[in-house]
Amino acid sequence: MIAASLQARIGVVAFACFLASIPLANWMILHIGTVCAPQGPCLVPVAPGLLAPSGVLTVGAALVLRDVVQRCLGLTWGLAAIAAGTVLSTLVAPGSLVFASGTAFALSELADFAVYTPLQRRQLTLAVATSSVVGLVVDSVVFLTLAFGSLDFLVGQVVGKLWTVLIAIPLVRLLRRVAPTPA
Repeated sequence: MIAASLQARIGVVAFACFLASIPLANWMILHIGTVCAPQGPCLVPVAPGLLAPSGVLTVGAALVLRDVVQRCLGLTWGLAAIAAGTVLSTLVAPGSLVFASGTAFALSELADFAVYTPLQRRQLTLAVATSSVVGLVVDSVVFLTLAFGSLDFLVGQVVGKLWTVLIAIPLVRLLRRVAPTPA
C-alpha cells in the first residue's frame, strides 16, 4: 500500500511538472537566450558552436515526464496528459506560434506514447530513451517547419532536448524501484 501511494504521488507530481513545462517552454522561446531575434526565437548554446531555441530545455523534460505519468498513473492518465498539454500549449503559446506549438506538441507526445507503451514492460529505461528521441525529433521537425518555415535549428533542437533526456535517465532508473510495473 505504501509503494502504491508513493507511485501515485510521483505520478501526480510528474503530471503537474509536465503541465508546468508547457507554458515555461513557450515563455522561454521568446524571453530567454544569449541571442534573441526580433521575429524569431531566443537561442541558447546546446553544444560548442550549436544554438537552439531555448524552449528545447523544457520540451525534452516534458517527454520524459509524460512517460512517468503513464508509468505511475496508467494509460488513461498518460493520454489525458497529452490532451491537456495540447490544449494548454495552444492557450499559452504566443499568437504567431499557437498552431505550430499545439500541433508539434500533440504529434510529438503521441509519437512518444506509441513507442513508449509497448516497450515499457520489457525495459523501462530503453522505452523512455527511445520514445523520447522519437518524440523530440517529431517535435523539432514539426515545430520548426510550422513556426519558422525552416529546419535551420533542427540539429540544435535535437541536441538540446537530448541533454534533458540524458539527465533524466538516472531518475528513470530509480523509478523502476517505485513503479516496477505499469499501472
